[in-house]
Amino acid sequence: MRIGRLTLAAAALLLMATASVPAGAPLGQGERHGLSSDAYEPRTAGPRPPVRRPAHEPPFGAFVGSWDTYIPQIGRYAQWLGDANLQVGHTYLAGNGWSDVEGDPVVLGLWSQWRLADPSRMLVLGVPMLVPNEAHVSDGEVAKLLTQGARGDFDGHFLKLARRLVALGGPDTVLTLGWEMNGTTYTHRCKPDPSAWKAYWRRIVGVMRSVPGQRFRFDFAPNRGLDAIPWTRCYPGDDVVDIIGMDSYDQPAGGTFDDYVREPYGLQDQVEFAARRGKPVSYPEWGLFRNGDNPEFVQRMVEWVRTHDTAYQTVTDYCPHGFFQCVGNPRSAARFKQLMSGSKGASAVLPTAPPTPTVPPVPAPSPVPASPRPTGTAAATGPATATATAAAVPTPGPAASPSPAATPARR
Repeated sequence: MRIGRLTLAAAALLLMATASVPAGAPLGQGERHGLSSDAYEPRTAGPRPPVRRPAHEPPFGAFVGSWDTYIPQIGRYAQWLGDANLQVGHTYLAGNGWSDVEGDPVVLGLWSQWRLADPSRMLVLGVPMLVPNEAHVSDGEVAKLLTQGARGDFDGHFLKLARRLVALGGPDTVLTLGWEMNGTTYTHRCKPDPSAWKAYWRRIVGVMRSVPGQRFRFDFAPNRGLDAIPWTRCYPGDDVVDIIGMDSYDQPAGGTFDDYVREPYGLQDQVEFAARRGKPVSYPEWGLFRNGDNPEFVQRMVEWVRTHDTAYQTVTDYCPHGFFQCVGNPRSAARFKQLMSGSKGASAVLPTAPPTPTVPPVPAPSPVPASPRPTGTAAATGPATATATAAAVPTPGPAASPSPAATPARR
């Protein structure tokens, strides 16, 4: 979620209008079904599937920055929450070029060390499907790139990423591949060619699962709601998706949590879609946005996570979305701290390797050179031990809101 999400409400109204739905009116059962090309049924059709409640605190964490220098911030965050067990480390690969998608060995290595220091930890990695990923590429060009990806032109980059993750100690990484694909912000968006997008996702998963030793989990994580295209039209299939995620921010202005639950392709549709498939849900990105400092949203979101079959959740923790790194949300920060302080998290559950699929032909193996660090990253400070990177550091307390120049780069 970045600047492109600011137009979410307008995009939704525009798409409703093109579907002959009056602006502001809820989509009826037949209208919602007509928007989707797959077999998804609206929640009002037939018996509702049972939605499981987890027997433990779902693993949680926060996005505090993409590069290795942000890893110690996880320890500070945990201290601020009364030594809570922040089990999830969330980071992103940059999307400026294919070398970014292949993964910087130093950054991946240090995040993997953080993961390996505790068997209950989980590393969540946002992986762009196309590059450049935030360059306002036209729909026509996106469609061409998706077709290229579906035929295997980019296989080698994802093969290299998979090998690096396994070699560096991250074989069980959760991959939010092509996140927010139903929106307009990223080049890896789905709307220009949903069929090619789904075929390309399937190809990437097949390539990455072909690497010996991997136990990756793939998280299909759209924006909440209709956005530019119903996310069900982008769903690539149960055999190549392990978790059904959703990025959920407190918007549009004037929206309530009940609106976010009931809206078409919202929170209720997500959990029921997942329950039909026997899959857990996740919330890789959530936080405040268009409604300011809103402790009620925080309360309701935490309750929602705790009462559904949630694999993990991570708050986006910088202004205007977060609590610890943003001094602009004091009431929400206090509520989040009250709800999460001292949480012991969930017991470790190590994923097993999924069955090896029939894999499309991939390029022959080649030596893996150390790729240059993405432009704008902090310089590496040399090898660090897992203990050092995970250690708690100075006295906890909400950090000052970062200046625009210091705002962590998520991609």
